[in-house]
Amino acid sequence: MQAFTRLDAKIAPLPLANIDTDQIIPKQFLKTVEREGLGRGLFYDFRFDENGKEKNDFVLNRPEYKGAGVLVAGDNFGCGSSREHAPWALMDFGISCVISTSFADIFYSNCFQNGLLPVVLKPEEVQDLMEEAKGGNHMVTVDLAAQTVVSPSGKTFSFQIDPSRKDKMLNGLDAIGETLQAAPSIDVFEGKRAISQPWLERA
Repeated sequence: MQAFTRLDAKIAPLPLANIDTDQIIPKQFLKTVEREGLGRGLFYDFRFDENGKEKNDFVLNRPEYKGAGVLVAGDNFGCGSSREHAPWALMDFGISCVISTSFADIFYSNCFQNGLLPVVLKPEEVQDLMEEAKGGNHMVTVDLAAQTVVSPSGKTFSFQIDPSRKDKMLNGLDAIGETLQAAPSIDVFEGKRAISQPWLERA
């Protein structure tokens, strides 16, 4: 997993509450376990009409928001069914951080397992970012080490994060990477067991 330390990126506003995982990545895009290419399906029903043509009025289709790396959204982002394809799609599209007042628990956890940083801010702070993001081409800085978000106008907002999750993100560790850190100890344990219980090795 790629480490997340500091992100300087364009911000895009999506002032909608209760965006569920089926809206983030509809079910027809769940047939693959490959992460690459899922960005095409991100917010598909918001981005495209029934003929597959881009809707010019959707924020991520507008030229001034192209290449946005930070999404600021309404309350309860990522609710609905659990699907890791949701953070995969966001990241494949180029979004590395989502800011909201709250996230659904399972989506929040899936973000950390896949390198997408979910940031919880106060409602008035999220609203400030929404307002400052209007017009497009505005940059924010998300500093995980300092646990701050700096708005386009220079306002600094602090956020809380579980220390263990923060450490994993800073070091690019998912569940597998975390386990591999203990590989030397695991090898020693396996070696001792092979000597003390050799019949297990024959099994």
